[in-house]
Amino acid sequence: MVVGGGVVGLTTAVVLAERGRRVRVWTRDPVERTTSAVAGALWWPYHIEPMARARVWALRSLEVYEELAARPAETGVRLVGGVMGETAPEDVAHWAAGRVPGLRRSTAEEYPAGTGVWARLPLIDMAAHLPWLVERLRRAGGTVEERTVSDLADVPAPVVVHCAGLGARELVANDSIRPVRGQLVVVENPGVRSWTVSTAPDGTMAYLFPQPGRLLLGGTAEDDAWSLEPDPAVAAAIVARCAALRPEVAGARVLDHRVGLRPVRPAVRIEREVRPDGRVVVHHYGHGGAGVTVAWGCAEEAAALVEPAAS
Repeated sequence: MVVGGGVVGLTTAVVLAERGRRVRVWTRDPVERTTSAVAGALWWPYHIEPMARARVWALRSLEVYEELAARPAETGVRLVGGVMGETAPEDVAHWAAGRVPGLRRSTAEEYPAGTGVWARLPLIDMAAHLPWLVERLRRAGGTVEERTVSDLADVPAPVVVHCAGLGARELVANDSIRPVRGQLVVVENPGVRSWTVSTAPDGTMAYLFPQPGRLLLGGTAEDDAWSLEPDPAVAAAIVARCAALRPEVAGARVLDHRVGLRPVRPAVRIEREVRPDGRVVVHHYGHGGAGVTVAWGCAEEAAALVEPAAS
């Protein structure tokens, strides 16, 4: 049983099912209303620790996403060029050089705001990718059910993979995981085809992610903020920051406002626990703002912890 229906839980369930395990997913929220559904979903390690391990997981996931990008209409994964601002090639060369497609210093025309790196990265449309993961799981024999779990001891399975994200605070009484609130604005795309991420000296972010039929503008990173209500003042500031980078978005029609709570922890927890009754719990949570980025690499590591118990 996998507890949690976000991208980490679903990807882990797919890996297990395709290795021959009998897998069920219990998710408190419908898959399309999980935090993962709100993600801008550009592949890049962000707000996750330990960073060294996260980069290994991310590069493994990159291999998978590059394969999935051959079928974008089906999987929701595309390879899109863009600029990661305030980053120099030498800053990322030790882990990304030779692995990240097209990585180079951006030109002044591509990023007038300053130094940046251009790369062709996976940009995932979560509205398509999450249902695709569910269908891939079902084809492998797995199931997804909407069920609320208040105690892992109540889950009727000899092996439980705990992917509850921020829900781990209550589920395993772990207050080391906390929310980092992100807000974004969805607008009609006035013709933006490349992605851009920019970070001001004070730490405020601006990003533009072109998705099919829309453009995502962001964002924020508010520590320990729990509200899921969009703040109109924050939304206006997001649009203004993005318009400073791409003036054509200033008058774009707003389609939606979205808020998600990133499940941040001092370190991702991937740990196997054998309980007194012999049942096994594999904890797999705390991926911060990089759940999509590391999903496949982390899923394979979690699955390796499951298999000794499930054999």
